[in-house]
This record gives sequence, C-alpha cells and structure tokens, in this order.
Amino acid sequence: MVERLKGKTAIVFGAGSSGDGWGNGKAAAVAYAREGARIACIDLVREAADETASIIVKEGGEAVAFAADVTDTSAVAAAVTQVVTAFGRIDILHNNVGVTHMGGPVELTEEQFEAALKLNLGPVYRTAKAVIPHMLRQGGGAIVNISSLAAIRWTGYPYFAYYATKAAVNQATVALAMQYARQGIRANCIMPGLIDTPLIYRQISSQYASVEDMVAARNAAVPVGRMGTAWDVANAAVFLASDEAQFITGVCLPVDGGQSCSVSDSR
Repeated sequence: MVERLKGKTAIVFGAGSSGDGWGNGKAAAVAYAREGARIACIDLVREAADETASIIVKEGGEAVAFAADVTDTSAVAAAVTQVVTAFGRIDILHNNVGVTHMGGPVELTEEQFEAALKLNLGPVYRTAKAVIPHMLRQGGGAIVNISSLAAIRWTGYPYFAYYATKAAVNQATVALAMQYARQGIRANCIMPGLIDTPLIYRQISSQYASVEDMVAARNAAVPVGRMGTAWDVANAAVFLASDEAQFITGVCLPVDGGQSCSVSDSR
C-alpha cells in the first residue's frame, strides 16, 4: 500500500461478486481501500455488498454497504445520498455492472435487448446523474466505467446487445470526460478482455462443451497465454482514479493481455 487514494471516497456500483472468488467490482473496491480510500460498496444483493465491505474492514479499511438496483434512478440517487451522508463526499465513481445475453438480433427477445440497455448502459447515466452534482460542488472527481473489449471488436461470442451497449459505454465515457474536463472531473473506462471471474462460469460457459474447454480456449486466445484476473482490472482502475492519472481523461483502456492487437478470437 502506498496510499495513492488516501483521504478520498470511492463509490463502487457492482461491488459484490456473482459467485465465489473475485469479481471485477469486488476486487476494485478492495484495491481502492488498500490505497487508502473509504469505500461505499453498492450492489443489488446486499449480502454481496456486505461481504466486500467486511473484507475491507477486516484489512483495516473503512467501508459501508448498501443495496441498490442500478436500473432504478431513484434507488441510485438514494444510495448516493446515503454515501454522502456517511462520508461527506464522493471522489471516485466506479461503475462495474453488466450482463450478457447470447444471441444476435434474430435470437434476442425484445425483453433481453431492453434489459441489456438498462443494465449495461443505463447505470453510466443514472450514477453520473446522481454523483456529478456532488463532484461539481467539491471541485472535481474521477469516474471509472468498466466497458469491455467487445466494445471495439468481435470477441467470438454472439452477443449482439453486449457489443452494442459496451460500445455505447465507451462513447458515453468520452462525452462525460469532454463535458466536465474544465470542471475538474475526469472520466475514463477500462475495456477488460478475457478475464477469469465467477461471472464467466454463469454467463459464458454455455458456449462451450465444458467449463474446462472454456478455460483452455480463453487462455489460448490471449497473446500472453492466459486470461486476466479481476486484480488486473482493479489495478488499472486504481491508477485511473488516482492523481497519477490527473492528465488522463476520455481514455478507453484495454486490459486484455494484448488481445486488442490480435486477429484471433475467444473461440
């Protein structure tokens, strides 16, 4: 720990893990805390948020946990109000909520497509709407949105809505960065490549003959020879949220083991 975030407060939406192990949001919340930030862990599942907050507290950090549905504007606003009440300010907004629905436009139902819009893109709007006024009053802040390598290239999976909504997250991040640059608010996004998190075993493994086949194929598709971990994404988030990145805004950063430079896909 070098306390790059000492004195700052981070609100992490999607701070729980979808299964045993380390999801991207859970790792980011703990990584921010290890650098000295106070953490507000927000998740749809209160128990998942509590688990992350408990890890932080046990390590000597400061954290609170709240449940909120990021598809509900009023719920997001209420969570932000609770965090400001608890900590007095919000310096870092981290968005880590998303879902994949397999299928192209022919296979996807209208409900699935709408759900992807509400859960992959909608939180960027709703959380920014609630948090940015506080950042403006403070004189600045940092936003880190988690996008995907799928925002800029075909990754081998037939998830039309995911490609479309993650591409929108990239440009939404750029729009935030440009609109608020002169007011001290930076906005960047991370595009994780093939990351080994609990989520892939729930939402991706069905595309393979077995879980073992999935792991082997995904490892082989990455130029460095392995999938990334949630900590690879979290470490990038810490940097982008810190003052070390004070001259970086509007960037969509691949964290992908070189896959964005490769012609191969995840299959």
